[in-house]
Amino acid sequence: MSIGTIDIDRTAEEITEIGDLGQGPPSIFPREPGDDNHGNENRNDEPPVANVYIAMLLFIGAEVMLFAGLIGAFIVFRFGSSIWPPPLQVRLPVEVTGVTTVLLLFSGYTMYRAVTAVRRGCRKKLLQSLAITAILGTVFLVVQGYEWIQLLSFGLTLSSGVYGATFYTLIGCHGLHVFGALCWLLVVLQMANNYKFSIDRHVALDLCGMYWSFVVVLWPVLYSLVYLN
Repeated sequence: MSIGTIDIDRTAEEITEIGDLGQGPPSIFPREPGDDNHGNENRNDEPPVANVYIAMLLFIGAEVMLFAGLIGAFIVFRFGSSIWPPPLQVRLPVEVTGVTTVLLLFSGYTMYRAVTAVRRGCRKKLLQSLAITAILGTVFLVVQGYEWIQLLSFGLTLSSGVYGATFYTLIGCHGLHVFGALCWLLVVLQMANNYKFSIDRHVALDLCGMYWSFVVVLWPVLYSLVYLN
């Protein structure tokens, strides 16, 4: 055995070790068959992650502009009227909606816990946090739906003048956004349950968390304008 041969063997071993270290942090979920052979090719086919986040920020920016227009219209009608709410109109359920507001704000915290859990590799905490967030969002929508049924039975409809039209347009638009965010959240929860996320690959969860945070932060603004004024 020559010295040159020994050096070549050692160099090969060092290269192998360096290649293993370059694999990155291990996944918190077991690999599926075929991942070892085609993992690198799939990674190269994925779009840059930064572009996805930028697209989400642009989408949220468009949503902010939408609600800014609706809120602006509400403010014009609200402060342009000498009496608000108009006489003989039903009053909104401030107390019950206040409770659901707290629940929705807490769902923002549980979503933050879910994102933190996946970054730390805590799958159990990830699933629990996502499930709690989904439950809180569902409760919020169910209570709002019940409130709408009660308000309709008391005579507050879209044809009840500006008061009813602005209420159902602004609050209803937010409710549709919460419903869409909830459907997205349920898909993410199913993905997490099927071992689709890892410590270094959880873009879908991040994007869902960004959109969920948007609908959560927006609601206190609407609650203060529509229910407390």
